Amino acid sequence: AGAGAALRRLPEVRAALRKLGVEHDVAETQAPGDAARLAVEAREDGVPLIAVMGGDGTLNEVVQAYVDADGNAVAGPELAVIPSGTGGDFKRTIGLGGGVDEAVARVRTGTPKAHDLGFLRLTGHDRKQVTKAFLNITSFGIGGVTDMLVNDAPKWLGGKASFFLGSARAMLRYRNQAVRVRVDGAIFVEQPVFNVAMANGRFFGGGMMIAPDADPSDGQFDVVALGDLTKVEALSLSSKIYEGTHVATPKVKHARGKIVEARPVRSSQKVRIDMDGETPGRLPLTAKVVPRALSVITRG
Repeated sequence: AGAGAALRRLPEVRAALRKLGVEHDVAETQAPGDAARLAVEAREDGVPLIAVMGGDGTLNEVVQAYVDADGNAVAGPELAVIPSGTGGDFKRTIGLGGGVDEAVARVRTGTPKAHDLGFLRLTGHDRKQVTKAFLNITSFGIGGVTDMLVNDAPKWLGGKASFFLGSARAMLRYRNQAVRVRVDGAIFVEQPVFNVAMANGRFFGGGMMIAPDADPSDGQFDVVALGDLTKVEALSLSSKIYEGTHVATPKVKHARGKIVEARPVRSSQKVRIDMDGETPGRLPLTAKVVPRALSVITRG
């Protein structure tokens, strides 16, 4: 995670855990998919808590172990976060800074709180159906293009700079795409959009507060659509998104619901998906809330 940032911080984290008397083992990922496999093994071994060192992408891999192929919750260890990756948006929703001491102290004294997960059926890059879980936010539109560019960029820039540069590059190449989105069966938008986010958490894109009222424990998505914005309108809106004041702006729509269905108006359009900072595929997709699927350590 974070171009090796997690590994570099590991000695500091282990020292902090020992200081607090926390017994622990370290399991390192070596390849994509390892984090989910390790979470499954931890469950099978009766491990009570997994502390994830990494960013949103590592967290996303881990939570794959908490949902089965049909979108049903699978019980597993409690989850704590020790931020160390390129993206760190979910930590903001749970009120966690970037310091090791704060994160480790929360492992020792924090309180577990039930959190929802999202479950997706989407179209993979090979056009086959894919199922995925997500913890924070899934979006489509410019978000999918941005993630593609961020993931291809050097990670030494850091999270905020990487997302800023990726967003600027995506702005140059993205053209609003016409989509049809239903929330709990009702038409939400049917028009060209800049981006649509299905939010369990509140932040994405390196600190943008896309869904200021989202609660990852309320059993619903907050769905936020940035409509047919011009590039000038999108740029002027960006500062409001960081502040979370954009929801009342013209061309921005908001809804809440448990099931979201989205597809391109024209089947020839390739609308990319952003899922917790990863790019698993494109529309069409169906998303549903998996209530109280895992326990996340929050402030004590």
